[in-house]
Amino acid sequence: MDKIKWGIIGAGNVCEKKSGPAFYKIEHSELAAVMRRDETKVKDFAARHGVSKYYTDAEQLINDAGVNMIYVATPPASHKEYAIKALKAGKPVYVEKPMAMSYAECMEIVDAAKNANQKLFVAFYRRALPYFLKVKELIDNNRIGKVLTVDVKYFRPASESDMDTRNQTWRVNREIAGDGYFFDLAPHTLDILDFLLGEIEEAKGYAQNLGGYYSVSDTISAIMQFKSGVTGTGQWCFVSSGHARQDTIIINGTDGFIRFNTFDFRPICLTTAKGTELFETEHPEHIQQPLIQTIVDELRGAGTCPSTGISGARTSRVMDMIINPS
Repeated sequence: MDKIKWGIIGAGNVCEKKSGPAFYKIEHSELAAVMRRDETKVKDFAARHGVSKYYTDAEQLINDAGVNMIYVATPPASHKEYAIKALKAGKPVYVEKPMAMSYAECMEIVDAAKNANQKLFVAFYRRALPYFLKVKELIDNNRIGKVLTVDVKYFRPASESDMDTRNQTWRVNREIAGDGYFFDLAPHTLDILDFLLGEIEEAKGYAQNLGGYYSVSDTISAIMQFKSGVTGTGQWCFVSSGHARQDTIIINGTDGFIRFNTFDFRPICLTTAKGTELFETEHPEHIQQPLIQTIVDELRGAGTCPSTGISGARTSRVMDMIINPS
C-alpha cells in the first residue's frame, strides 16, 4: 500500500485522543471514514476530526472502496464479527484489546486472516511506547542479570458508577465485555510481560466477586509460568481501599530488579549493587500513535509491527487460564 486509508468501526471515546488523531497525523496515512450506530454522534466525530465520510452501518464502511484498512474499536463482544467481515472483504484489520471474548474467538480471527491472506494487528500499544522499550532495553542488556521472577499488583477502589446499578459501565457487563475490569485492564499487563519476558506457557488463578457491586469478578490472583523458566504472580483488585491503590510490576533478576508500572508511567526504577537509577521517558500525545506508526510502516513494506493477532491471542489464552482454571 502506498497510503493507508483507515476506516473506524466504533468511533467512540477511545478514538477521540488515544488513537483517532494518529491516523491522520502519521505520514502516508489518513482517516477516510468512520462508523457509529448513533448518527448524531458519528457526524459530530467526523466534523471535529475532518473526516469526509461517516456511516451508521459497519458493512457499508467495510465495503467502502476508499477504505483499505479497518480499525475495530467497538466493545469486545463484537470484535470477532467485525474483524472477520473486514478480513473476508480483503482488508487488513487493527482490533482493540482484548482481541476477542476468548482465546477460541481470537483464533477464529487469526484463521480468517490467514485464509484471506491479510494482516492482523491488536491494540496492545504499550509494545511501542518508549517507557516499555526502555524496560526491555534494561532486561536485554542484562542490567539485572538473569531474570528470575515477576510480580504484578494492581489495586484500585470501586468508582461511584460501579456502585450505581442504573448507570454502570458496559465494562462490567459480561455479555459485552467479558469478566469485567480484569478483561479491560489486565490484558495490557499480561501482554507487556509477553513482550518483555516471552510467552507465558501456563497460568492458574482464582477469581472472586468480593465487593458485590456487579456480577463479574473484581478480585483476581494468579500464578504464571513462562516458557523461559521465569515464574510470576499477579493480583488485581478493583474494589480495594483508596489507601491501598497500587500499580506495580517488579522484575527480579540475579543482579537486581526493575520496578515500573502498567498505567501510571512513574519513573522506571533500576536497583543493583551499584545503587538505584531512575529513568524517565517522553509520552506521546496520542498514546497509540507509536504502534499505529509501526502498522503503517509494515503495510508499506518498511517495518514490522510488534503486536499481531498471534501475540494478541496469546494474551487472551492466559486470561482464559486465569479466569477459568481447568
